[in-house]
Amino acid sequence: MSAETPASREVPKENRFKVWRQTRPFWAGLFTLLGGLPIAYLPYGDMRLGNVTLAMKTTAGAGALIIGVLLITLGLTMWFQPIVRVFAGVATIVLGLVSIPVSNFGGLVIGFLFALVGGGMSIAWAPAPPIEEAVDTEDDGEPEASAETSAEAGAVLTAGLPEQRGPEHHATDKTIDANGGRNSAG
Repeated sequence: MSAETPASREVPKENRFKVWRQTRPFWAGLFTLLGGLPIAYLPYGDMRLGNVTLAMKTTAGAGALIIGVLLITLGLTMWFQPIVRVFAGVATIVLGLVSIPVSNFGGLVIGFLFALVGGGMSIAWAPAPPIEEAVDTEDDGEPEASAETSAEAGAVLTAGLPEQRGPEHHATDKTIDANGGRNSAG
């Protein structure tokens, strides 16, 4: 808790992660991180099945590593700097698309799909509106309306409206129509 944080807003320890997660695009960052891992790992990793070694090494391994590390960095940026979530989301989608030709079809399509979903979620995420503190009042919450305030409110509501006239009123070139322009009929 900092000196600027009021004591009344202290969050219980069991809810701190939930509050932290809800104030940033958490799932977008997680999907982006998960998308960067297979894109960065697959060109360098190998799998052993008994005596057989399967390797997916490509000539563009450095490009795949760069894309994977950038996606992991963008996922962390979404978590720790949520103000740049739109930029991070767009960059994630672009890097996911670039990973298709560079990194074994985008990390065997798994990393590509995670990157697209994470980037889209980051762009679509918006912070919740701030919660306003309710002012405690002693009455039941409904204001009492006096005759004087009702008359004033009625005068304010009808001040900008045109007067209602009967059918004998004819429009002239000086008559202003309801949209604020001059009516040329007459």
